[in-house]
Amino acid sequence: MELRHLRYFCAVADWNGFNRAARALHTSQSSISAQIRDLEQEIGVKLLNRTQSQVSLTSAGERFLEESRKVVAAADRAVDIAQRTARGEIGSLTIGFLIWGTGAFFPGIIRGFRQLHPGVQLSLMEMLSRAQPEALLNGSIDIGFTRPLEPPYDSQLRSELLYTDPVVAVLPADHRLAGGPLRLHDLANERFVVCDRNIAPTFFDKITSLCAQAGFSPNIVQTSNLVSSVLTLVEAGEGITLLPSGLQHSRFSDLSFCPLIDPGAASI
Repeated sequence: MELRHLRYFCAVADWNGFNRAARALHTSQSSISAQIRDLEQEIGVKLLNRTQSQVSLTSAGERFLEESRKVVAAADRAVDIAQRTARGEIGSLTIGFLIWGTGAFFPGIIRGFRQLHPGVQLSLMEMLSRAQPEALLNGSIDIGFTRPLEPPYDSQLRSELLYTDPVVAVLPADHRLAGGPLRLHDLANERFVVCDRNIAPTFFDKITSLCAQAGFSPNIVQTSNLVSSVLTLVEAGEGITLLPSGLQHSRFSDLSFCPLIDPGAASI
C-alpha cells in the first residue's frame, strides 16, 4: 500500500469529491480516481460510494479514513523530523568548554542558540583544554570552546578563532600596584601563583615567555590545577598571577585586575 494512495483517499474525503481534491493536489481527476480504485482492489474493500452527483464514504471507508489520517500525519511528521535534523534544528549537541577560555560571551551564545533551536538538546561539559581534542576525536563532544589547538590536533581538527583575550595581572585589592595599568617588569620581584603546566601548558608557557621578554623569570611559589584556587590564593595574599582578562568577571571582590602595557600581552 502506497502512502500516495492514502493521501488521495483523505483528500477526496476532505474535499467531498474528486474534482476539488484534484484541484487541491494539482493533479487530474482521473489520476486520483485510478489511485483510489487501486487502493480498493489492494485491500479488497469498497471505500467510496460513487454516483454522478456525489461521492460518499462507505462505513468501512469511514473507519479506514480515521486510520489513514494517522498514517499520513505520522509520515509527514517523520519527514519533518528528518528535514529538521538535517538542518541541525533538532537532535542533541554536546559542547565542551574551558571556563577560563570562553570569556563573557559564552553564556550569550548558549542562550541565543537555545532561542534559535529550541528542539536541540544541549549538554554542556566543562573540560580542560588538553582533554577537548581527544573528546572531539572520539565523539564524546561535538564542539569545543578552548585554547588554540596544538600539534598533532591542529591538523586533525578544524578550528576557528572567535576572539583574542588580553592577559591581565591579578593582584590583591590592597596591593601597592593595584588599580591601574602596569608593566610586567613592575612585577619582577613579586611571588607568582599560577595554574599547573600539566593543566594549562599553553598559558603557563605564555606567562614565562612574557616575563622573559620583560627581563625576569617569575618566582612561582605555588601552582594549582584550578583557576578558582589560583584566584583564592591571590586573594589571600599568597602572590599575584597573570590570567586571561575574561576571568575578571569572576566573583572575587578583593582582587584587582590590571591591564598590562606590554605589547606581548595583547592576546592569548
